[in-house]
Amino acid sequence: MRVSVPLRRAYKLINHGPTTLITSAHGDRRNVMTAAWVMAVDFDPPKIVAVIAADTFTRTLVEASGEFVVNVPTVRMIDAVFAAGQASGEDEDKFSVHALATSPATLVGAPLLDGCAAWLECRVVPEPHMQERYDLFVADVAAAWADDASFVDGVWRFPTDQDRTLHHLSSGVFVASGDIVKAKP
Repeated sequence: MRVSVPLRRAYKLINHGPTTLITSAHGDRRNVMTAAWVMAVDFDPPKIVAVIAADTFTRTLVEASGEFVVNVPTVRMIDAVFAAGQASGEDEDKFSVHALATSPATLVGAPLLDGCAAWLECRVVPEPHMQERYDLFVADVAAAWADDASFVDGVWRFPTDQDRTLHHLSSGVFVASGDIVKAKP
């Protein structure tokens, strides 16, 4: 079940460096793209950065709407995660082609992808120089959500291997999040 995560703790949803799926929408168009370069940059207010290349349909939708969702997919979604990065949403409806079910977000127009481990609803902070020069988008996190079976008391505790998050290496090769280990206090 999707549960709210306090915004001050939203960074914990992506701090472990997972591959993400960015959803975007504007007007009657929407898209999903795979993104490996997404990270938290502030706690309060929570901010993230994401690289969204200039020649992508997602970039067009994000620039038009000023918002997007960072979805954190699980191992069971690996084929869709890889496929979402291989074609343009301008040419095909990736949601239909890859059977990606969605739910409405609470504060932004982009959809939440069902079956993910976490979701961050984001609003772009205008930084034209960074967007144009580095394809880097800074965004405020407006709402944060996690699957309550995987994110327990502010810590990832994946109940099965299929619930683990993905980390892209290259060419469709991923690793799954590993076991929790703790340092001595």
